Amino acid sequence: MPQVKIFAGSASKYLAEKIAAAYGTQLGDLELLRFSDGEMAPHFNESVRGAEVFLVQSTFPPADNLMELMLMVDAAKRASAHKVIVVMPYYGYARQDRKDKPRVSIGSKVVANAIQSVGADRLMTCDLHAGQIQGFFDIPVDHLDGSAIFVPYLRSLNLGNDLIFASPDVGGVVRTRAFAKNFGAEMVVCDKHRKRANEIASMQVIGDVEGMDVVLVDDMVDTAGTITQAAKLLKDKGAKTVRAIATHPVLSGPAYERIENSVLEELVVSDTIPLRQECSKIKVLSFSELFARAINNVVTHESISSLFI
Repeated sequence: MPQVKIFAGSASKYLAEKIAAAYGTQLGDLELLRFSDGEMAPHFNESVRGAEVFLVQSTFPPADNLMELMLMVDAAKRASAHKVIVVMPYYGYARQDRKDKPRVSIGSKVVANAIQSVGADRLMTCDLHAGQIQGFFDIPVDHLDGSAIFVPYLRSLNLGNDLIFASPDVGGVVRTRAFAKNFGAEMVVCDKHRKRANEIASMQVIGDVEGMDVVLVDDMVDTAGTITQAAKLLKDKGAKTVRAIATHPVLSGPAYERIENSVLEELVVSDTIPLRQECSKIKVLSFSELFARAINNVVTHESISSLFI
């Protein structure tokens, strides 16, 4: 069996260290050299010849994170790695998954092409914004389900029979229904209409939340406009408590301030993206164990779906 080596890009070293520890190994020695103009040159300080190399890097902005990952893949391939598996906890540009208006790019397809063009053998990611992004790849994609981490946490809260799940938009209904089915609970939908990106024109609730403990479910939180507005609307409709689950804490612009000043009991996120500041209402759950188990199953040729709830 080939030797397994796990390396980290500079954007995800904090998570890669936890993944390596959970897997039972040390993080590999990778150095990122930078020229004075910002150009990057990753260098493996140990042999990867014949090894199964796992490269951990989320591709949130800046675009340097994606470029660094591509250079890492290329360096590993040129160093005769047996296989190069990209572990991308957060898949950047996933919101650009189709042409929703004329004369726009499909950013997630561009990222898929870029990753494959440098020779990656496999992609491992979690809670894609749209599951069909897997179809942009001609290599195996392991799409991990964050509910494996979030569901046990929600069960620990013992919310009882008043629990109900809410989707903050129509696009998240499938994701939210999966949570509701797991708990044998009902769900409602917050139907929103956008004027432009990150700006909501109107929102309404489809369903009854009177006296209920509501859990909003989403794949990411960016400016937190949708999630905080949905929480307020649910409260106005008679919800007893409102909390939110979102896998990827993008949290840009006024997000932290909005969450802190919102009616949310808490926002539960993962560590696929590091938080830039503290917030009393944000709780972080680690996905390191989930990724470590997935890496083990890939290496031992076991089922990945066995990790799902």
